[in-house]
Amino acid sequence: MFAEPWEADAGPEELLEVACAAERHGFGYIACCEHVAIPRRLATAMSTVWYDPVATLSFLAARTERIRLLSHVAVVGLRHPLATAKQYATLDTLSGGRLTLGVGAGHVREEFEALGVDFDGRGALLDETIEALKAALGEEEFPSFTGERFSFSGLGQRPRPVQRPRPPLWVGGSSPAAVRRAALHGDGWLPQGDPREVLPERIARIRQLREKAGLADEEFTVGAIAEPLYVGTPSWHVGRRTLTGSPQALAASLREYADMGVHQVQVRFRSRSVAELTDQMAAFGQEVVPAAG
Repeated sequence: MFAEPWEADAGPEELLEVACAAERHGFGYIACCEHVAIPRRLATAMSTVWYDPVATLSFLAARTERIRLLSHVAVVGLRHPLATAKQYATLDTLSGGRLTLGVGAGHVREEFEALGVDFDGRGALLDETIEALKAALGEEEFPSFTGERFSFSGLGQRPRPVQRPRPPLWVGGSSPAAVRRAALHGDGWLPQGDPREVLPERIARIRQLREKAGLADEEFTVGAIAEPLYVGTPSWHVGRRTLTGSPQALAASLREYADMGVHQVQVRFRSRSVAELTDQMAAFGQEVVPAAG
């Protein structure tokens, strides 16, 4: 959905170039999504190229210093939470405490079936997995958790994450169940491409749920995904939904997200090559961000 045609032939060098450009130009994080395997019925629409988030973010962490590393999203219900905790605690350690663990329920039935996981019960499974991960990624060397599906205690895992009390855990998805899950189980919400006009209602719902649960005073990060962007006047057709124009015009449009109560916005740029993409990133970081205030 978000890929540009040139990305079909891209590889590790392009991933590294984009990640280093993101850090150089002041972006907050880079992100990688998880799919284990794509069935033939979805291969044309989704492609089968999905880099593993732990391996990819570790690779990029070794060549960057400050930028944060987000899984958007890890389908953590596909494996035991202790296995997931081992992977992501290691990533947080190796990166010097830069992990944000984004999680989601998943949507490809065949992935779950191939791995022997109940697809229809993935919502409840994710709820419990999140709570288990909070324990497993905490400060205790021997974490403990007791739930309906998972229980563990007396099993030590080191290295522990650098971040205290644990890395942030953001929940992805825009269904009513996902919004509720983010509000009650997460440290933040990652909507999946919601148009900006529907965000205020969903943000209000999150606040309502958190207040009712006694969580209103705890830190919570609301995210958004902006429309496609192109800084300046493009010389090619970038699509009717793409936001284009001067840095000041783009900054004014993006400030509307902050007015809604959004704390961080994912931005994506139309481009025909990695060079054009990194040029757009530079223009955004150097011209749009300062104008946004």
